[in-house]
Amino acid sequence: MLNPFNIIIKPVITEKATKLKEKENKYEFVVAKTATKGQIKEAVEELFDVDVEKVRTVILPGKLRRQGAHAGYKSDFKKAIVNIKKGQAIKIVEGV
Repeated sequence: MLNPFNIIIKPVITEKATKLKEKENKYEFVVAKTATKGQIKEAVEELFDVDVEKVRTVILPGKLRRQGAHAGYKSDFKKAIVNIKKGQAIKIVEGV
């Protein structure tokens, strides 16, 4: 079994993710591609001490990136959208 710190890689901090957090109490995380919904639920509950109601996942393709004449693709990654029980919150420090 994976360590919770290896399952949850980082939070997704975008305008869309912030709106989901404020209106629907949903949080987005980049997670390990091999992690299952059950493992993601357990990891979030253990790391942030909250009750998870639902986990949705999606694997997103890597984007094309250019550096001068050279082009390449970023790696694919898995994103999880986690519904937290109403009245609870996860403290995520957002950048300026």
